[in-house]
Amino acid sequence: MEASYQSESESEAWPGTQRPGTGTVSAAVREHLRKLCLREFPCGAGSWNKSRFLPQTWRTWRELVTKEEDVVSPGEETVEALLGLVRSPHSPWALLNDSNAEDSFLRELAIRNPLMITDTFFYSYFRSLRVVDKEVTLVDKDLLKFLKLEELVLSANRIKEVDATNLPPTLKVLELYGNEISSMECLCACPPAGLQHLGLGHNKLLGPLESLYVTADHWPNLVSLDLGFNDLTDLQSMVASLRTLRHLRLLVLQGNPLALVPYYRGLTIDSLAQLCVLDDITVSPNEKHLFRGLSLSGDLLAQEAQFVVTIGNLRGVLDTSVLDPEPGPEGPFVAYSYYVTYDFVRDEEGEADEDTGELAEIVKPSPSLDLLVEESPEEVGEDVIKDLVGGATEEVGGSLGSEAEESGESELSVISGPSTILQTPRASAEELAKLRLRIDPRLCPSPGTVLFSTTHKPWAEVIPCSYEMQHSLRGLVPLKAFLLAGTTVTIVEEKILSWPVVLPAVDSPLSAKRGKGEKNKKGKEKDRKGQGEKEPAKEWKVPKKKKEPPKEFRQDPPILQVLGRGLVILEPLLAGEPLVSTVCNFGMVRTLTSDRLTLARDSKKIKKVAKKEKPKAVNPIYESDYHPEPLTVEVQIQLNQCRSAAEALRMFAV
Repeated sequence: MEASYQSESESEAWPGTQRPGTGTVSAAVREHLRKLCLREFPCGAGSWNKSRFLPQTWRTWRELVTKEEDVVSPGEETVEALLGLVRSPHSPWALLNDSNAEDSFLRELAIRNPLMITDTFFYSYFRSLRVVDKEVTLVDKDLLKFLKLEELVLSANRIKEVDATNLPPTLKVLELYGNEISSMECLCACPPAGLQHLGLGHNKLLGPLESLYVTADHWPNLVSLDLGFNDLTDLQSMVASLRTLRHLRLLVLQGNPLALVPYYRGLTIDSLAQLCVLDDITVSPNEKHLFRGLSLSGDLLAQEAQFVVTIGNLRGVLDTSVLDPEPGPEGPFVAYSYYVTYDFVRDEEGEADEDTGELAEIVKPSPSLDLLVEESPEEVGEDVIKDLVGGATEEVGGSLGSEAEESGESELSVISGPSTILQTPRASAEELAKLRLRIDPRLCPSPGTVLFSTTHKPWAEVIPCSYEMQHSLRGLVPLKAFLLAGTTVTIVEEKILSWPVVLPAVDSPLSAKRGKGEKNKKGKEKDRKGQGEKEPAKEWKVPKKKKEPPKEFRQDPPILQVLGRGLVILEPLLAGEPLVSTVCNFGMVRTLTSDRLTLARDSKKIKKVAKKEKPKAVNPIYESDYHPEPLTVEVQIQLNQCRSAAEALRMFAV
């Protein structure tokens, strides 16, 4: 009969002789059996059932008693009564809730026949042992005493290495999920020859040499292999080693950095023709057909992952401009813009040849024409708009500085829009240090990441960000850590104040030349009259409007305000999902007062519409019907995956 046991929960105390973190597998087994109380009431042999175990001479007298009466000695309990004590959920001797069927079987066996409960019985009885979450660190040689052990589950412990010589040779299933194993080399010293399933998911396997330990030389009969959620990166070497496992039918590699490359599934399926299930998904004949021949060119494929980040509509933004007073002739003229930022992992390998500083960070792209036209055109004018657009990049303002200041100066960079990078002049470390004091820490990227932003847009009920960026990354291990942590999405409001510059008056030398020309003209007219010539008819010309010189404006550093900030979970991309699509909800930021002011401003604009256009009616806002839209932004991050061998070769062949 097959039997197994499940360890107790983490909250259970260890025995006084055991120290947490130094336990062995056999010690955990003994501790679990001790807590089953197999030799204590109502189990085992004692005063409650001693007449059942009297010597044979006394048994002959018991046999003289009529069987119909079921007589027991005073102070003893029947077998049925003792079984009821361990079966009833309300009994103080009932098993714990996390106990399994094997625990119940052993307790009932200890009541029916307690003399069988010996060490010899246990070592020959158990075919399956489950020691889960018991802080086990050592697989000791006492496991060899289990002569018929076929399944050993040591998941969620603290095992760093396994001495394969201590594993019973009869093992067919070995699970070591959720431990701290960094290499499979320790298992290959003397692996069980008949092992059919090996589970090493959620460990710390790292390095290209791990592919050397998954060959048929070590696991000739392996049918199922789970290496998911480790740090394996070399897909080509891994599938080359797995190809030697002729009996392999089930494979799990998802959660590793190597599974992030777009051709991962296609190359694995074409390399392992006998594979039936990959990452818990059945391999279909159609997949085998689409990726046929890809393994022949596997070494030519670039090892990089590709993501596409899309940011859609931004809704529920508070129109802050209606709360500001009307600007006077001397300013300040206020321009508001809104954009969305997100951080993405920095590709150390892919950007090794680029001089982008320690961390490329953004925050101040130059204002666009759309941004400035949203402000009152009647008050600002075309010249003001041109001056603001032309001088937008003259000041560093509130842009974020790089963290690298080893040489005494830092480079500021701006990443605005899909692929535009604008460089601003270098500033001294002292100036940047003063600047950082005014920067909201929430606008700074996390270590090891780069901050990206959408194009700055003016306020609207629905602000279309229309942003799309493709990220190609070769550093797969940092990429996995980033996906586990997620990306932070931030909605930012930028406010820029502009002031007119008063220029000193300068006398022009053209006035003197103009006077001399008028004198010469009068002299010629007198000569004509003296000679009797007729004066030509005067031509009436429309006087030209005096052209005013363009106004110059100076800008204050931009004032940045975080309207909303939240984390987008990206772990599903690591677990095999091709797309993460979400709407980040940051709650209500608009108020009834601000929306009424916005409505009043829009009403004034409607009245200025030409008479030929039929003005639209504007409905008033009532408090009882007021339901503002929350501040939301649409975010989508897609992991590129190839659909055929031709597509993989076209896009990633080196």
